[in-house]
Amino acid sequence: MNQEPSLIRRHFVSYSGIKLPLKLVNELTEDGLHNRNTFYRGYFDDQDRLLICQKIVYGEVESEHRYRYDDSGALRHVLIIEDDEERELEF
Repeated sequence: MNQEPSLIRRHFVSYSGIKLPLKLVNELTEDGLHNRNTFYRGYFDDQDRLLICQKIVYGEVESEHRYRYDDSGALRHVLIIEDDEERELEF
């Protein structure tokens, strides 16, 4: 995955809700990652918008969401990668 160096990487236990973008919850510290087999890795921009969300299982990316927003901050595009399949949603 190529990421912009300005993105902020954070880790979470899970997510809540069913709307996109996913709402990541229960943030983990770097030390807390060593005790987890499954967690979510989020890449955020400087406006705290989630741009990339990865589900990590045993050190491997199991699924990934990539979000794009318009100038007003509304979600406009989602790329979902799961099981080697890609789906795109436009809003």
